Amino acid sequence: MSAPVPMIAGNWKMHGTAAALAEAQQVAGADLPAGVRVALCPPATLVERMSRTLQGGPVLVGGQDCHPEPQGAHTGDVSAEMLAEAGAKLVILGHSERRAGYGESDEVVAAKVAAALRAALEPVVCVGETLAEREGGKTLDVVTWQVRRSLPEALSARPFTVAYEPVWAIGSGLTPSLGDIEEVHAAIRETLVEKFGEAGARTAILYGGSVKPANAREILALPEVGGALVGGASLKASDFLGIIGAAGAR
Repeated sequence: MSAPVPMIAGNWKMHGTAAALAEAQQVAGADLPAGVRVALCPPATLVERMSRTLQGGPVLVGGQDCHPEPQGAHTGDVSAEMLAEAGAKLVILGHSERRAGYGESDEVVAAKVAAALRAALEPVVCVGETLAEREGGKTLDVVTWQVRRSLPEALSARPFTVAYEPVWAIGSGLTPSLGDIEEVHAAIRETLVEKFGEAGARTAILYGGSVKPANAREILALPEVGGALVGGASLKASDFLGIIGAAGAR
């Protein structure tokens, strides 16, 4: 049974114009550690340009969301097929900012995962609890339920990644304790193995939520933490490279 391959993925969210491509080039041109997958997920307006800029290099390009349908009257949305045509290789789905801000249910996320598979994109599926759920002692129940409901059975035959993002930690500067992160990642792994067998054992589980160069090494050293989904720190090449370097030192 092969071990998960670690990944460091940067989510630029709604940041970045053409000038920001220089940061992506700096990341791609650095001496990246062997055995670590690196990805950048810019706004949809930059996916095609970043793909051309980084073509043939070590950094994968991804989207931040996709619509479940391949086409249609869905103003403002982007399909998985459009992302793939623009050069994307993966796509973030079920991010807490989509679940909370746009009311995306587990069923909607699962439909988007199916769309990603249809377009041969690797889904990076996010799960995580709110502060109220954590304070209510519901973290493991919420997160494992999301894993079961958001990831369709079809993933067992395809590459995919899961990211644990405690909602209350994103952009707040706060992080759970190392023990809390370890506990949740262990529960996610157990659920993945129950649902997908060997495929669930070889899937990387990323941690997301205020990951920075200063805390990356201790987080990435935890059991079952197979990388990081990085927000603000991925916008500057120097910060992002520091986190990538921490992954290479595991």
